[in-house]
Amino acid sequence: MRFCSRLLLSAALASIVSWTAAASEVPAQAMLGFHTEAAARQRALEQRFDTQLNAADLRQWLQRMSAEPNHVGAAHNLQNARWVRDRFQQWGWRARIETFDVLYPTLKEHSLALIAPRKFVASLQEPAVAGDATSQRTDTLQPYAIYGGDGDVTAPLVYVNYGMPDDYRELARRGVDVKGKIVIARYGGGWRGLKPKLAYEHGAIGCLIYSDPRDDGYGEGDVYPEGAWRPQSGVQRGSVLDTSLYPGDPLTPGVGATKHARRLDVADARSVLKIPVMPISYADAQPLLEALAGPVAPTAWRGGLPLTYHLGPGPAQVHLKIVSQWRLQTLHNVIATIPGRDSPDQWVIRGNHRDAWTYGAWDPLSGHVAMMAEAKAIGTLLKQGWRPRRTLVFASWDGEEPSLLGSTEWAEANADELRRKAILYLNSDANTRGFLNAAGSHSLQALVSDVAREVIDPQTKASVYERLRASMRVEGQRPGASEESKRIARQAKLGADLPIYALGGGSDFAAFLQHLGIASLNVEYGGEGEHDGIYHSNYDTFEHYVRFGDPDFSYGIAEAQTVGRIVLRVAEAEIVPVSFVGFADAVRGYLQELQALVKDKRETALALNELLEDGSFVLAADPLRRVLPPEREAEVPEIDFAALDAVVTRLKASAERYDAAHLAHVSSGSTLPDARRRQLNALLQGMEQALTMPGGLPGRDWYKHAIYASGALSGYGVKTLPAIREPGEAGRWDEAQRQLKSTTGVLSEYCDRLDRATTLLNQQR
Repeated sequence: MRFCSRLLLSAALASIVSWTAAASEVPAQAMLGFHTEAAARQRALEQRFDTQLNAADLRQWLQRMSAEPNHVGAAHNLQNARWVRDRFQQWGWRARIETFDVLYPTLKEHSLALIAPRKFVASLQEPAVAGDATSQRTDTLQPYAIYGGDGDVTAPLVYVNYGMPDDYRELARRGVDVKGKIVIARYGGGWRGLKPKLAYEHGAIGCLIYSDPRDDGYGEGDVYPEGAWRPQSGVQRGSVLDTSLYPGDPLTPGVGATKHARRLDVADARSVLKIPVMPISYADAQPLLEALAGPVAPTAWRGGLPLTYHLGPGPAQVHLKIVSQWRLQTLHNVIATIPGRDSPDQWVIRGNHRDAWTYGAWDPLSGHVAMMAEAKAIGTLLKQGWRPRRTLVFASWDGEEPSLLGSTEWAEANADELRRKAILYLNSDANTRGFLNAAGSHSLQALVSDVAREVIDPQTKASVYERLRASMRVEGQRPGASEESKRIARQAKLGADLPIYALGGGSDFAAFLQHLGIASLNVEYGGEGEHDGIYHSNYDTFEHYVRFGDPDFSYGIAEAQTVGRIVLRVAEAEIVPVSFVGFADAVRGYLQELQALVKDKRETALALNELLEDGSFVLAADPLRRVLPPEREAEVPEIDFAALDAVVTRLKASAERYDAAHLAHVSSGSTLPDARRRQLNALLQGMEQALTMPGGLPGRDWYKHAIYASGALSGYGVKTLPAIREPGEAGRWDEAQRQLKSTTGVLSEYCDRLDRATTLLNQQR
């Protein structure tokens, strides 16, 4: 699973914080959290770290780990867990395997057939391709959608485009109802799990999801093996668990899935879907779509298959059958630690998952082997006599692909200790050629930019900071560039800290950031490797990766250098290396977005309702192609943003005072007395937790962060100020106003805590 695939790039770009003002420049000889002399020692340590990184290691490890299937419960996945544990121990870490027992359904039987107006039986298979020996194995999981319901249903077929909320509104305008039907949706436009969820909510009894060649097949380039893209029989497996409620084990929400945990019955697990769901290839989808009649699909709904896309329903009749084996399966997380020399009760946590839907060379092992390179290099430093100030915890997660299982269960089982001790969770997933992609807590934005200035891009030999900055500026100048891209380009031109993404969902950071409120980052390289065509398919192999991913593993080394520096700096800094002006500017930007949303919805509702009242939609419609007017929208009331606006203004002032005090401390070359340093770091360790809402978000209390959340109707895509934004987007304005008050209170307490930290820093002068 990847939190930001290419197909979600536009949504991710929309979440970039583009209002971050130029932060105060830290002197070149200084380093966030370190005075001059300590910074010199730290850079010497990082140079020693770099000398231990070896691309040949990454290649050898990736080939070994991706040689056989690595799904949850696979023999090779367990072998990899033991092998990774042994490597960590060999490198000087204290490493162990921790287990959890989770609900993990697997296929017993599945079939799909077109029974009218003609006969066709879907193959539901992914054949081997020439030149890829790994793809010739026969022991991978068959393509399926985990946590979809069982069922044996026959019904007319309806094409629903991407199967997102706007698509159902368009169907309604054309008089197409999916109640009692089986829907077929194409991948893209939103997370896969929303497609069957929305289909069920609209009355459908089954859901097919196919990969259209326009999106990730021959519409993008040559298909595998000639090129990187999805061949006609390629299928995207994946989870359809309703993670908008909670990720992790469906039977133990909010608590670790230990052997003795109290479990729900499967029928009572709200996150398990109620209708059968099946992912299929475009080879299997084409005969089904060809058999549809009814209205011709809107222009934007037409994919790349050589056919006229119709909506249905019928005359295509489809028989869909899925029978699963619902049972518990044991997860195997590898947890490795190096205790801190000075502050052992402050933890810097680094993780990457190890399990895959098939072989996982791209997703996730390309990121996992970079993490192993970091661990080996740190082990060498350890043997040379160095020891981190704070405790390091490295995790090789199991069960990420089904629904962030290993990380979520570990975080829930250790929640109290993590709230007391964790300073940072740093995640990665797939890694390949391209640009630095950093996302997460904006208090870490300056740290990321500081590190990015010192890592060299393997292809251009410029810093990864300068390459990303150039990319942002170029994107802002392209014909048709969005206002978002233009704002990002203007900020990048300033040469200050570059914006980082806000985190939504889709990878192992979720439990740490959005449930526990631990400052988190997701850091990886990408954008130039060609991965989306074989995502979650039988062709995610070593052979594919070394042709189309990172052939010389130079970006694996860049990933290790980048993440390794962040980990080492957080582990070693006298003062936790966070800054807050970037965060304050991000929140101001989110508030401006929210205010613009309310204004736009008000104006749109007024304009739409005026057109409905004067009959414009009826007169403008083609009498021979019946399309109903859209539904009337409720008027948008006035929303009082005054209190939230005031606290956001206060946040900026508090952030400026803290960052100035921190800069003055760094520049002075002095150190804090031990007692005050520990008190300050304890305050900073809990800053992100101060952004959590005790009662959680409306209707989904597992998610507690007041600033970032994966959206209830956007899947991996982020929603900022979610407790206010999501009720507003749904037209629940009374609830939005109540949540505005709650969010204001959270930010006010955050400012209080930040002001106390500033006072501690200023006491030395």
